[in-house]
Amino acid sequence: MSGETWPRFVSVGEALTDLIRMADGLWAAKTGGAGWNVARAVAAQGVTSAFAGSISRCCFGDELWAASAAAGLDLRFLQRVEKSPLLAIVAQAHPPSYFFVGDDSADLAFDSGALPQGWADGVAWAHFGGISLARAPLAPRLLALATELRQRGVMLSFDPNHRNAMGPDYVVTFERMCRLAQVIKVSDEDLRGIFPGRAPEQAFEHIHAWNPEAWWLYTAGSAGAMLCTPGGTWQATPPRIEVVDSVGAGDACMAGLVASRLAEPEAAAERHLGWAVASGSAACLAAGAVPPDRASVARLFVAVDVTPVTDQ
Repeated sequence: MSGETWPRFVSVGEALTDLIRMADGLWAAKTGGAGWNVARAVAAQGVTSAFAGSISRCCFGDELWAASAAAGLDLRFLQRVEKSPLLAIVAQAHPPSYFFVGDDSADLAFDSGALPQGWADGVAWAHFGGISLARAPLAPRLLALATELRQRGVMLSFDPNHRNAMGPDYVVTFERMCRLAQVIKVSDEDLRGIFPGRAPEQAFEHIHAWNPEAWWLYTAGSAGAMLCTPGGTWQATPPRIEVVDSVGAGDACMAGLVASRLAEPEAAAERHLGWAVASGSAACLAAGAVPPDRASVARLFVAVDVTPVTDQ
């Protein structure tokens, strides 16, 4: 509309600040958030991208705004409000111990009606996930937006990125998004968290039946990933690398699948799987959630082993 140019990809959800307790007892602040990380990772692979969410006007919000600009995100989609920041307090990393501080925080004030007029007619793909879908009153607004975008013909992806903020009631939202999205990523850790007491493989069979026409990316860390589509199933083994850390690897893997499909929509499914796994692996080569660029991913892509799964 009116000659506007819109990003091809928009990730909707939460941007936050991780406050991490270091070994010396001091605290380090790191920008983050699952949906925000996916938006940056898609942009790093050369696809025009935006993050649609709301952040504070304090120093933490300033850092998120600056990092969004540095990543090349379309800032028209990022809202700022006079609310406290959403914080993830990481008391220790191994084993993980964390909690969220965000009562009436900025992320909850996100208003989809305040997004640029006409944007939904211009984007090709929208992504949802993270703790934003477990935080009232934001979650029902995001579900309504996802439903509207699907009806408009926008491609939808979903990655739960399970965290302890998702209580027992979250499974209802999880099922709704799984039935709504055309591309869904889940990890073995996600399924252990959402379906405690059930083996991840059994849980995956259960949720796959909700939407067998979707593309399902099932990841299992260093064990690799499986892509199930209506046209077949493939298993990918990641390349051998020296892992620095795995922070942001799942978000980069999701972004790799999105970027590959947007860049080469006619490519074979196994190529998209290989690119997704290479993207997740490339994210492990640097400390923190550093989105890998296309050149970094391409170097690892040739070492990903993808094979068809014939016994379904």
